[in-house]
Amino acid sequence: MPPKPSQQRYRPVEPHDGAVVQMESMESGASADSSTAPRRIKPGRNRSMDPRTQVTSSNGPSSGPHSDSKLELFGFDSLVNILGLKSMTGEPAQVPASPTDSENVGITIGCPKETDPKLGTMMGVFVPCLQNILGIIYYIRFTWIVGMGGVWQSLVLCAFCGACTFLTGLSLSAIATNGAMKGGGPYYLIGRALGPEVGVSIGLCFFLGNAVAGAMYVLGAVETFLDAVPSAGFFQEKVTMIDNTVNGGSATTISTPSLHDLQIYGVIVTILLFFIVFGGVKIINKVAPAFLMPVLFSILCIYIGVFNAPSPNSSKGITGLSMTTLRDNWSADYQRTNNAGVPGPNGSIYWDFNALLGLFFPAVTGIMAGSNRSASLKDTQRSIPIGTLNATLSTTAMYLLSVFLFGALATREELLTDRLLTATVAWPAPAVIYIGIILSTLGAALQSLTGAPRLLVAIANDDILPILNYFKAYEGSEPHLATLFTSFICIGCVVIGNLDLITPTITMFFLLCYAGVNLSCFLLDLLDAPSWRPRWKLHHWSLSLIGALLCIVIMFMISWTFTVVSLALASLIYYYVSLKGKAGDWGDGFKSAYFQLALRSLRSLGANQVHPKNWYPIPLIFCRPWGRLPEDVPCHPKLADFANFMKKKGRGMSIFVSIIDGDYHESAEDAKTACRQLSAYIDYKRCEGVAEIIVAPSVSHGFRSIVQTMGLGNLKPNIVVMRYPEIWRHENLTQIPSTFVSIINDCITANKAVVTVKGLDEWPNEYQRQYGTIDLYWIVRDGGLMLLLSQLLLTKDSFESCKIQVFCIAEEDTEAEELKADVKKFLYDLRMQAEVIVVTMRSFEAHADGSRKDDPQEAYTSAQQRIGVYLSEMKEAAQREGWPLMEGGKQVVVNEQKVNKFLNTMLKLNATILKHSRMAAVVLVSLPAPPLNQPAYCYMEYMDLLVENVPRMLIVRGYRRDVVTLFT
Repeated sequence: MPPKPSQQRYRPVEPHDGAVVQMESMESGASADSSTAPRRIKPGRNRSMDPRTQVTSSNGPSSGPHSDSKLELFGFDSLVNILGLKSMTGEPAQVPASPTDSENVGITIGCPKETDPKLGTMMGVFVPCLQNILGIIYYIRFTWIVGMGGVWQSLVLCAFCGACTFLTGLSLSAIATNGAMKGGGPYYLIGRALGPEVGVSIGLCFFLGNAVAGAMYVLGAVETFLDAVPSAGFFQEKVTMIDNTVNGGSATTISTPSLHDLQIYGVIVTILLFFIVFGGVKIINKVAPAFLMPVLFSILCIYIGVFNAPSPNSSKGITGLSMTTLRDNWSADYQRTNNAGVPGPNGSIYWDFNALLGLFFPAVTGIMAGSNRSASLKDTQRSIPIGTLNATLSTTAMYLLSVFLFGALATREELLTDRLLTATVAWPAPAVIYIGIILSTLGAALQSLTGAPRLLVAIANDDILPILNYFKAYEGSEPHLATLFTSFICIGCVVIGNLDLITPTITMFFLLCYAGVNLSCFLLDLLDAPSWRPRWKLHHWSLSLIGALLCIVIMFMISWTFTVVSLALASLIYYYVSLKGKAGDWGDGFKSAYFQLALRSLRSLGANQVHPKNWYPIPLIFCRPWGRLPEDVPCHPKLADFANFMKKKGRGMSIFVSIIDGDYHESAEDAKTACRQLSAYIDYKRCEGVAEIIVAPSVSHGFRSIVQTMGLGNLKPNIVVMRYPEIWRHENLTQIPSTFVSIINDCITANKAVVTVKGLDEWPNEYQRQYGTIDLYWIVRDGGLMLLLSQLLLTKDSFESCKIQVFCIAEEDTEAEELKADVKKFLYDLRMQAEVIVVTMRSFEAHADGSRKDDPQEAYTSAQQRIGVYLSEMKEAAQREGWPLMEGGKQVVVNEQKVNKFLNTMLKLNATILKHSRMAAVVLVSLPAPPLNQPAYCYMEYMDLLVENVPRMLIVRGYRRDVVTLFT
């Protein structure tokens, strides 16, 4: 009587269990360990255990009170480890060593370490974006822009730039809400969408833009300080007289700070700022609100002063809000100015709308400030879209309102000559604006000079570009070396000392970055891969495309010279990363585009027969040698060289296949390892192809599966390439012949061409030049494959000095000339140059009767004797067992007359080859099909007699399709 199974009872899940589902037996002494037996693994076959057999060991020793009764059958413990639920069970979880190790993990693994309090939408995204957008341009250049471009062109300017940043904000919102973000801001988004090459090239340009932007903010603060306190200058101010007496006005005197004062104070301020940056980002984050409050208060003071103007002490040019002034300033009045922006007839700079666009655009940048702080946000996917778009819309609305207010506030002369008109009209005193400008610009400079080094570190930590390894930094550490490098760039731009020359450079780099973000969203939205599921729904590929085109148009409108230089710089970085960078697979959009393009191309090809004009060889390289290779060589080296010879100018694809004998479940990991080794070897040999490893009970079964299933549609392999088994006598007399014959029969059944290479060890590489002829013994119709292979060989450097000879066999001498003429005409129509030689059956017989030192008659006699011995042993075994003649488990029929006939045919053909092609570089001959129901041993004897004393031969069998055509 069988033992009664123990009754199982399941306790309910308690509230304190969290997400851990447990099932345990309430029987005393019940144990999960005794319920199952470990699976037996063959030693040496598969060192990596099946994941199903290592559930309990994968997570270390059990530590919970019920840890031995979890759902081990489903591998639940490993799921807990991956999803970071170990903290719920009180068990430690393994933390990745670097960000790269957890690239595909979208949530925090294990117990999160203690960090600073997370920021919300307001302080985490909206305030930083507002602080970066509202910078120096608004305070000291906006009124000048309104005076130069007029009200209506200034409105177009603000709307144009605002539309560009708003569309970029939509694209940024879509990408940022499609998954977790890491450090690097837009570099991370672009790199993961467009690939590492594009990400690094645009990321480095964005880094330069941030570094140069820091110099712009520093110069703005210094210029404001020297305007407020002229006595602080070491050098004499530059005074410009503007004579307006012709227009009924009076002469105006304008003082501008000396260039040397800007350079000296700028370098000093930059050094002080970088000492603060060296102190750490925590200090900057704490003082950021303190920098923003004076900015908001100063803007409020400007608006109050505008509505209170004119004051008793105001200049005559400040009329207060007046419709007459608004009408006078409605149109544009572009003038010449000097480098400081002071109007003058002899000025070196002429301004137009495009130039104003380059000057104003930095006033709308800063929308990436929220994405740069993604690690500090409570909810990245909610805060970034709302905070970024609100900051963009609010600042754009403020700019549009300010155009009307400033256009109605003062005359054009006042707008152009009073560089700090905002301070002049501010309430209660200009000092409020001076303080606000200085604090806002210094705060923006700190933000730029803090983000730029961290962007450089993010690029370096991805380990794509080896030259950037010096800037790597551990997570949580300060990037001191990157900060020092950024400081040198910033100081170099400060030495230039011209704010109006620096801003177009910044504009190009930021526009390039914005174009990259828009193109990333456009590509992801257009491809619409299953992984593209952004939470932000207000996006469309057309909007992203319009945003990208706007960025490109603005770049060319500002300066086609700067645009070409910036694009050339990005292209050079892209090219350098492609050459020197390490390959990284981030699942970028280009890979998805290639995949969809391949699918569409495959569907367009259909399953119909390929026209000969469009036929390409797709060789299936059978890597398993008839013999043994060193363990670290997964494929015969010459097979990869021969695969390259079958392609014209490297175009085409090869499939390298190897077969592992054994059980799939036991050898699956071995197959994966072998596939990786074979792929690496293919790359090393610079052969365009893919590697496939098949696990099968035998080589014959494995190859039969390959030839039936490998490939898709018309992209299935059409030629099987393998090495001729020259060593079959020394290795195994029965296994190799039967396998070889089985492979050829499978190829014939599957309608695949076959190319068997004899003398593979002596096959030349790309540097070994060959001389002589390429001889073709055209015996049967093969669709022109043999002719095509000879032409492909001629395209390679190794065989380009050779000439082609085509040998044809005629039955009678009278047919020789006619056959030769027909073949010449056929080759001429095929655009192939070759010498045609006709061999008649009479001369064919004479060749076999010759008596030379290396005459194959001796080989013929030896083959007859070996076949006779083999057949005698087979007959004796069949009589002893009472079975019919069997070979390899299959019944065979022996007709000794046919055997002798086949041997005699191979003898004659070999003698002909030795007579005419003794000095040939390579000989191509038709591959005969294995006779039905004959022993495989006999076929190998036929083939051995054919290749006797021929050092290098390609034995080719075509298939039932033409691969060449006479027509254009």
